[in-house]
Amino acid sequence: MDPVKWMVGIGFWVQGFRCFPWLGVNFFLKDALGVPPSSLQLLQNSANLPMVAKPLYGLLSDSVPIHGQRRLPYVAIGAVLQAISWLAIGWSGSAISLPALTFFLLLSNLGASIAEVANDAIVAEVGKYQKQSSITSSGQLQSFAWMLGSSAGALGNLLGGIAISSNLSPKLMFLYYGALLIFQFFILICVSEKSLNLPTPNNKLKSSSTGSGFSKQLSELSVALRRPDISRLLIWFFASYAVTPLLLGTMFFYQTEYLNLDSSIIGLSKVIGQAALLIWSIVYDKYFKRASPRKVLSTLQLATAVIMLSDVLFVQGIYRGFGIPDWVYVLIFSGLAEVAVFIKVLPFSVLVAKLCPPGCEGSIMAFVMSTLALATIVSGYFGVALASFFEVSENDFSNLPICILIEAGCTMLPLLGSSWISEGKIAEKKKE
Repeated sequence: MDPVKWMVGIGFWVQGFRCFPWLGVNFFLKDALGVPPSSLQLLQNSANLPMVAKPLYGLLSDSVPIHGQRRLPYVAIGAVLQAISWLAIGWSGSAISLPALTFFLLLSNLGASIAEVANDAIVAEVGKYQKQSSITSSGQLQSFAWMLGSSAGALGNLLGGIAISSNLSPKLMFLYYGALLIFQFFILICVSEKSLNLPTPNNKLKSSSTGSGFSKQLSELSVALRRPDISRLLIWFFASYAVTPLLLGTMFFYQTEYLNLDSSIIGLSKVIGQAALLIWSIVYDKYFKRASPRKVLSTLQLATAVIMLSDVLFVQGIYRGFGIPDWVYVLIFSGLAEVAVFIKVLPFSVLVAKLCPPGCEGSIMAFVMSTLALATIVSGYFGVALASFFEVSENDFSNLPICILIEAGCTMLPLLGSSWISEGKIAEKKKE
């Protein structure tokens, strides 16, 4: 296999397997620490704050080499930070305080952010500069990375559901993932970036000082972000998430506390969601990669709203009246609803990779992921506020259908601004 695919595959697989410890975190917060739904969702979203600083990590990766290498050392740093976090949480167990747990989750996501930025930069620049290799386009390598990440997510959720239903302590799940990260770190320090034959588009950067290199990269990022096709696309992408009040924490409590569903059902539903992402990455690469990005993204946005409307019928018991048990719906559709909001990230990333100027792939892709992180944080806080306004709690879910209906309605609002989505082909012709 192409060495680039090996390293990208390992990186995305390990990050995709983060679903394994994070599923344990949900049950750990609910059962061991007794955290209510609103606090659980606030903690989940607040832990993503390091993701907002991804442009900084991208600028560092682009402009500040470590021992002459710009990508793999940053992936290794990310693996170490995550390993420290999960091992610390695992060793502390239920004795850990909520502030300490929050700190280590923030540190873990800091490491994940750094690793993801470096991996995304490899994908973007290889697809742009190595047209003559077996990886003929960024879309192919991104689809491959998504396949690995989705398969790891499916496996992580499956094993997580089995582990929790088998009464395996969540702290053991944290320790196992920490050990996996240490293993990845040793692989990374044994591989030279030169063996990957990564492109070096900015030769002047090597001879420049760190400060001037960083300033030059920041200037290039600023110029790229001022381009109308990129800026409007990012605004639409941010709005498509930020205006939607996510209710993931509330739905988790509804399924586990109100419906009393087994943890294995929750885990398997997430497996189906990850499997859907895996199938989507294959289908997109084969059939939709050359389709109109505007049509693809708008259709996915509409499909997400439809799935949310289906949840309204589920919570009101309509499907139960047709003889469909609650566990069957949760198993098949809840995982799909959870990943539906993220399914448009793949075509969006492919489009941005086409539009971004040469030399700042890491910075641009990092800015995209930062936009996604900030938007999901806003969306999560919006969801907490919505649930609190309608007095939805772990003991009262009577107004949950109204909240979901508002969630679905807000999801359709970005369709009004779909004209801001660039078609990509126009930008390619201008470059030529």
